[in-house]
Amino acid sequence: MKSLLNQHNAQRKLTTLVENKTTYNAEYAELNIYETHTLAEKVSLIFDFPIIAIMHTGKKVMHLDGFDSFDFFPGESLVIPKNKEMIIDFPTATKKCPTQCLALGIDASKIIEVVEKFNYNVAIENENNNWNLDETAYHLVNNQDINHLIERLTYTFTNNSKSKDVLLDLMIQELIVRLLQTKAKSLLLNDPKTYNDTRIGTVIKYIKENLTNKDINVEMLAKKAYLSTSHFHKQFKNTLGISPIDYINSEKIKFSKKIIQESNDYRMSDIAFKSGFNNTSYFNRQFKKIEMMTPQQFKKSVSR
Repeated sequence: MKSLLNQHNAQRKLTTLVENKTTYNAEYAELNIYETHTLAEKVSLIFDFPIIAIMHTGKKVMHLDGFDSFDFFPGESLVIPKNKEMIIDFPTATKKCPTQCLALGIDASKIIEVVEKFNYNVAIENENNNWNLDETAYHLVNNQDINHLIERLTYTFTNNSKSKDVLLDLMIQELIVRLLQTKAKSLLLNDPKTYNDTRIGTVIKYIKENLTNKDINVEMLAKKAYLSTSHFHKQFKNTLGISPIDYINSEKIKFSKKIIQESNDYRMSDIAFKSGFNNTSYFNRQFKKIEMMTPQQFKKSVSR
């Protein structure tokens, strides 16, 4: 995404070192790019519309009502309802390495329109919940499709063209659906009842408990779900918006990021092995595919 922000970096005006804001408008949405160039604590932000915050560079420590304080890293998103205060610390920001975050605000009517279509067409087996982005905050780890979509959104917002509003409308609809799928995945991962009530939930529980198992494959998981391999693959992807193998790799990369964040003592080959990968080359390729940066670049971006 770094190259896609060149247009923004060339045009934006820096008026403050803490949460300097540049806004780009479209018909159904606005994109705010926030940059912080110095260490700061307890910075408050409140929006009067729901937003999707996406970390680009650096690290934030987020304090939200109803959550324990948590680190917010590149490759992660926050879905924040309107009028919910965020208190933010910036423990790593400097002039040379600023913290940069995108805040995408979407018109409430557009969210309702897309959510209704999603709820009508998609339901998790035996869990016919109505997914919504504007009730509680959600901390999500993005998959590669969301990250690539955010790249395209950022490029389109920051570069004027005759078809800008039409393209953004289509991409925003896709983003809402993908985030709803990611939110569904978050429920499946964190709600023990769902594990017992759904075939896909049972498989996810198995993956979570055997994440470092190098022998997990689609055929094995399909048997655990009592489905044919093709039906299992289709149902898994329709439910979570990601294929079983891509999901397994994304969870392993998520686990590897936690290792990188918590310790500087391991070599990348050690981290790859501990995360369930058979070799470092495949680990590096998957990390870059999912996070759009190498493991070494990620380590540098989050180091103090």
